[in-house]
Amino acid sequence: MIHAVIFAAGLGTRLKPLTDTMPKALVPLAGKPLLQWQVEKLRDAGITDITVNVHHFPDQIIDTIRVHKGWGCNIRISDERDMLLDTGGGLKKMYNAPFTMHDEPVLACNVDVLSNIDIKALIAQYEKTGISQLVVSERQTQRYLIFGEKDFLCGWTNIATGEKKGKDGMHLAFSGMQILSPDVLARLAQREEDKFSLIPFYLDIMQEIPLQAYVPSDYRMMDVGKIDQISEAEAFAESLQ
Repeated sequence: MIHAVIFAAGLGTRLKPLTDTMPKALVPLAGKPLLQWQVEKLRDAGITDITVNVHHFPDQIIDTIRVHKGWGCNIRISDERDMLLDTGGGLKKMYNAPFTMHDEPVLACNVDVLSNIDIKALIAQYEKTGISQLVVSERQTQRYLIFGEKDFLCGWTNIATGEKKGKDGMHLAFSGMQILSPDVLARLAQREEDKFSLIPFYLDIMQEIPLQAYVPSDYRMMDVGKIDQISEAEAFAESLQ
């Protein structure tokens, strides 16, 4: 069984003024809040055990999930209203919660990234290899993960600043979705910091625990990050139905 995590605690500053009165997770697209799009996609892939982290207008998210009965899923809340923990810290808190299945993998994704990814195929690849899978693509961006032999993570670069860590290899853009194996999660739980990002954590452990590139076929995705992209995002969301 795979447990899913949806990162929904962000402030959504790029979606102002919508996020002046609602959390990013509840910004509507084609008649559904972003969170519902993510939950239903996970549910349709057979994943019904989900944790959502909250910070900005947390009660709105909690009430929406309750009213809609989790859209058919068992949704737990990880409360970060006291402090935003970033992706790594947020996942660490969720993993350390008493209800977590510590011997199972976790699929983690961002609430504001829509895509046509076949989640069942992603899960099948994880089950085939037993190796953590990072969903990536060849799209253009400023920051890239770098992959080497066996498509294992070996570095990171920001081509705008010239900053680079690790070795050189194949440059691929991260989508914000990943399936993490129990050994990666156990290492995450041991991290001393409470607030940190997943990418630096991956770079720290990549020489000891493999993390593999997963490039979906015919992949289309959109980061719903800016207010002037809402119309485009609505059209994209409708194309996924």
